[in-house]
Amino acid sequence: MARPRETPLKETVLWPCRLERRPPQGRPRNRRCQGDEEQRLLVACGKARNVCLAHFVAIAIETGMRRSELPGLEWSNVNVERRIAYLPVTKNGESRGVPLSSRAVAILGALPVSSNGRVFDGLTRDALKQSFKRAVRRAGISGLRFHDLRHESTSRFFEKGLNVMEVASVTGHKTLQMLKRHTHLSAGDLASRLG
Repeated sequence: MARPRETPLKETVLWPCRLERRPPQGRPRNRRCQGDEEQRLLVACGKARNVCLAHFVAIAIETGMRRSELPGLEWSNVNVERRIAYLPVTKNGESRGVPLSSRAVAILGALPVSSNGRVFDGLTRDALKQSFKRAVRRAGISGLRFHDLRHESTSRFFEKGLNVMEVASVTGHKTLQMLKRHTHLSAGDLASRLG
């Protein structure tokens, strides 16, 4: 009598997750700096124990770099003459060059060159998170997270007249959907552009 043919293991395993729908993405945040919040935040960051925090926040607003990208930024990857900061490793796994505004170049020029080659010496992710929260409280601002600065920056790029491809190149967004989640244009500004 012939033995019954064995079925491969992967055919016999049930995958209950395949039958479940993914939960919908949460509503995107649309928090931007209001009124004088940016100035109040930068003043509060200037009073932090870490003297780099105000520069760190200002560069984040100017460039749209992620909180995870900035602490690893090294002077060897910054070309002030060409106004480019090179990020060899990013969240999406690809490298990218970030153009630097004249304000970003001025901020970087005010920073001391560290002994370890990092632009923001002594600012770890955890220290940054706590310092930023304290600065937001000192500034009397509610509901502002560090990631909101990326939304602010992305929106400003569009307001300056950059097109979708240019903004995606600067911010590193790979899809239009993700870029849209980070862009919050003012209806009033759009109305004035329509004439």
